[in-house]
Amino acid sequence: MTKKIVAIWAQDENSLIGKGDKLPWSLPADLAHFKETTTGHAILMGRVTFEGMGKRALPNRLSIVLTRDSQYTVNHERVLVLHSVEQVLDWYREQDKKLFVIGGSKLFTAFAPHIEEMVVTAIHGQFEGDVHFPHDFPMNDFVELSKTIRQKDPENPFDFTIKIYKRREK
Repeated sequence: MTKKIVAIWAQDENSLIGKGDKLPWSLPADLAHFKETTTGHAILMGRVTFEGMGKRALPNRLSIVLTRDSQYTVNHERVLVLHSVEQVLDWYREQDKKLFVIGGSKLFTAFAPHIEEMVVTAIHGQFEGDVHFPHDFPMNDFVELSKTIRQKDPENPFDFTIKIYKRREK
């Protein structure tokens, strides 16, 4: 396994990624893909995203919560609270896990210079919500490696495509 920093998220046709602190859609197949991709690694999220998940640590992953609130604490062995991008990068350098940046929007912007790969679920639909993937994210710095199309089914009411990108060589 090669250690790297990977952004992973789902978005609709208008780059919507959230409704408050929740996902605006229900796609069990995409959640299963997320679980399969991130299990055994570390996931990095902002405080709002963590609280939107019910402040729970996902099984078989280390959850890193990035917040500016120096008083914020979580009492769980699989949750690490850090307070700056530099602290996260220091942690990353000292261990062997992949780091998956899972959101929210501000985290994708803050970690854009450090992201080596992206896993993007493009949902074929438009939803109501208030959180969008950052419009100024440097998507042109990445090249698409693959895409897998998933057709809707009784449990997954929307078609979606999972796209894998890697950072362009400089």
